[in-house]
Amino acid sequence: MTEAVRQGPLAGLKVIEFTHMVMGPAAGVILADLGADVIKVEPATGDATRELKGSGAGYFVMYNRNKRSIRLDMKSQEGLATAKALCAGADIIIENFRAGALDRLGLSYEALSEINPGLIYCSEKGFLPGPYEHRTALDEVAQMMGGLAYMTGPAGRPLRAGASVIDVTGGMFGVIGILAALEERRRTGRGQLVRSALYETTAFLVGQHMAQKAVTGTAARPMPERISAWSIYDVFQTRDGEGVFIGVVTDKLWLVFCDLFGLGDLRANEAYALNNARVAARDQILPTVREVISQYTRAELIDMLSPSGLPFAPIARPEDLFDDPHLNTGGLIDVTMPNDEVVRLPSLPIEMDGRRFNKAAAAPKSGEHQEAVLAEIVRL
Repeated sequence: MTEAVRQGPLAGLKVIEFTHMVMGPAAGVILADLGADVIKVEPATGDATRELKGSGAGYFVMYNRNKRSIRLDMKSQEGLATAKALCAGADIIIENFRAGALDRLGLSYEALSEINPGLIYCSEKGFLPGPYEHRTALDEVAQMMGGLAYMTGPAGRPLRAGASVIDVTGGMFGVIGILAALEERRRTGRGQLVRSALYETTAFLVGQHMAQKAVTGTAARPMPERISAWSIYDVFQTRDGEGVFIGVVTDKLWLVFCDLFGLGDLRANEAYALNNARVAARDQILPTVREVISQYTRAELIDMLSPSGLPFAPIARPEDLFDDPHLNTGGLIDVTMPNDEVVRLPSLPIEMDGRRFNKAAAAPKSGEHQEAVLAEIVRL
């Protein structure tokens, strides 16, 4: 077992994971990085997620590090008996298969809690109970149904976000529920069923736009067409053809911005002293600002903006993050892939008592820990 599993705030907890794709594994990898012993139960032929191509090629290695892997034929009596024995000795189960799939195998929360009353069973689905609960959902389905795709793309062109944000966030909400259930178990001695879902996760994320409609009476416009709350809050093109986002979000920062870029005439104009007036005058202000900023290279802008206190961001691609100097101070973790190659991937984005959870880890080979895990069942 890796050191990251042996140590950490969740050390001593045993998690059995019946998952695939992203949502369930994302919940499991958070628990694993925090020190829980996460045992990934794969089908006899191995988790099909391992073989995904294209945009799915990174799913397995990103969301399955620090776990132990066994393979079970759940359609056989022996495999099913082994699965039940694992669950009998577990603190937590995570599953994200089609509704009712584990229930039909006798692995429902109701069945397993009879033999393990302290069990916390996290079921991650497309929908929480309601009219839609038996529908099949994916990250993309939830983004389309929940309004996030509408908000991301321009009007008439709904666009899913550029990462599996609903799968991952839904997994995170599952972990929040698990941690809350652990605290209740500490007080009561009993486990419980925890559910999280893609659709309700999406609704939570767009809740700010629902609240905007409730507060203002006006429906939120898609983000590419929104009316910004600030006059300078945009991506600007540099002399070398790169993009840099700059935001000026207070009247004090407006003065800093004008001084930094030599915009004395704009600074001196009393009509632009307050933010709301500047927003109304965006069409007059922005052409001048764009022309001035276009005279600088990306590197020059970063050097100028870094000490200024102005919010800014050079536009990066995911592959740029491998060499990011900030992430390389603790935000990346060495992960050994099942083919034994080592890659640098993001660690958990949290720090606890000065600790970062970024020790070297591995994504397991299919069935790699079969013998060790089965031997542990005997000792339960």
